[in-house]
Amino acid sequence: MRLDKFLKLARLVKRRTVAREMIDVGAVRINGRQCKPAAEVRRGDVLEIAYPSRLLTLEVLCDDEAALKRMPSEVAWSLREERRVDPSEKPW
Repeated sequence: MRLDKFLKLARLVKRRTVAREMIDVGAVRINGRQCKPAAEVRRGDVLEIAYPSRLLTLEVLCDDEAALKRMPSEVAWSLREERRVDPSEKPW
């Protein structure tokens, strides 16, 4: 599944366009590498997502689009780490 679509369906961002913008500025990484919105997300991948005041590290548990639409977001991914960051600091 595409990265931007996964972020939207897993309810990590509200809109797919926001997901694309975050990916383009480098605020989302797959397995420690910068990627494009069309990058493929697979089960077991580790995502790092930088929001303005926090940094999430999570593991993808489900990459099936139909299942993601039906299930709660907590089942789609598992939180590994959550850190607070200074809003003026850019984690990437």
